[in-house]
Amino acid sequence: MLCRLAEQFEAASSAHVAENGIERDADWFLLKLQEEMGELTQAWNRLTGRGRAKGRSPEDMRRDLADETADLLGHLLLFAHRNEIDLAAAIERKWRFQPAQTSDR
Repeated sequence: MLCRLAEQFEAASSAHVAENGIERDADWFLLKLQEEMGELTQAWNRLTGRGRAKGRSPEDMRRDLADETADLLGHLLLFAHRNEIDLAAAIERKWRFQPAQTSDR
C-alpha cells in the first residue's frame, strides 16, 4: 500500500514541478517536509483558537487540517521514495509491528 501511494505522490509531484519549473534536488524533499509541517501547525493553531481564523468556518478549518495532513504525508512518502527508504520495513522494525499471521482455520 505504501509503495502504491508513494508512486501516486511521485507522479503528481513530478507533474507539478514540471509545470512550474521547480527543481527537486536532494534538499528540496527535506525542505518541503519542513514547509508542510509549518502549514499543518498553522492549520492546527487556527482550529484550536491559537491563530487567526481569517474568516474560516470551523468546517473549513477542519478541512484545512486534513488537507495539510495529507500534504505532509505525501511529502514524507516522496522523501522516503527519493532516498530509497523501505518505509514499510522501517515501520515494522521501529514500531515493532509484526506481519499479519494467516490462520489455516
